[in-house]
Amino acid sequence: MEAVEELKLEQDPLASGLGVAQGVFYLASGVWPIVHLRSFEAVTGPKPEGWLVKTVGALIAVVGGTLLAAGLRRRVTPELMLLAAGSAASLAAVDVVYSPQRISPVYLLDALAEGVLVTAWCVAAARAWKHRDVQPPAPRYTSPEDAAGFPT
Repeated sequence: MEAVEELKLEQDPLASGLGVAQGVFYLASGVWPIVHLRSFEAVTGPKPEGWLVKTVGALIAVVGGTLLAAGLRRRVTPELMLLAAGSAASLAAVDVVYSPQRISPVYLLDALAEGVLVTAWCVAAARAWKHRDVQPPAPRYTSPEDAAGFPT
């Protein structure tokens, strides 16, 4: 018997759908500055370090591709759900903290989208937790002889 309980996310259409939706969103928004930095900057404002924008875009695209593949295969694991929600929360925090001071206000729209994703992943996690498989407890021994495997 395995000690860790497995959350049944792979059967939940919400988790799979979220994986696909966030995957497409992240893949597109991550590849965009790599493919055409000029149009990306036209929408989001000028960037002093183009290589850094492309690096972050590549990382976001990798997360997006992974989420998309997992969602399409209906194999969204708890670890992928944590990656998805954590990525969205991290990007939202950067958007909110730096948008008023240093970056374009358009990032507040991204923060809103990321907040929706975090909320949706929390709902998916709650549903998975509610429908998890609970294993019966391990047998309890009544005497030292039972624990040692001696016949009673």
